[in-house]
Amino acid sequence: MRFLVAAMAALAAPAWVLTASPAAAQPPPPPPGAECNYPNCTPGIAPNIVLGSYCNNTTYYVFGVTDWGRLVFCGSPRRYEPRWFRSPEMHGIKVEGDLCPSLDGEVAQAPDGLFLTCVVKDNRAFWARGDQSVGGGNPPPP
Repeated sequence: MRFLVAAMAALAAPAWVLTASPAAAQPPPPPPGAECNYPNCTPGIAPNIVLGSYCNNTTYYVFGVTDWGRLVFCGSPRRYEPRWFRSPEMHGIKVEGDLCPSLDGEVAQAPDGLFLTCVVKDNRAFWARGDQSVGGGNPPPP
């Protein structure tokens, strides 16, 4: 009987260790009202996304995460049906028009869920709508 209990404990221990939550490795989300610079504090990220599958919203709450933890976004290249693509580095919640030096091509989400990307125009990097064509509108005033 002791052998059976020891064998069951030996089998259960590795399973317990291997099933640790992936969220345990991430930093805790900031307190309410604090600045959000990472995906873990960004609301509306869809779970269980299949990379390359179809999606339906390329404007608001476009981010998702795959089963293995890869951040993806819903995009529509060349007017084809939108699909889930690997996301560039995501910087949490930002405000459209705010400056984003050294983050050209990286992405964020506005407080209302709008998809943002950091674009450079007239030597100024700023957060602009990510669902519109390259150019991103006008830079904020100096």
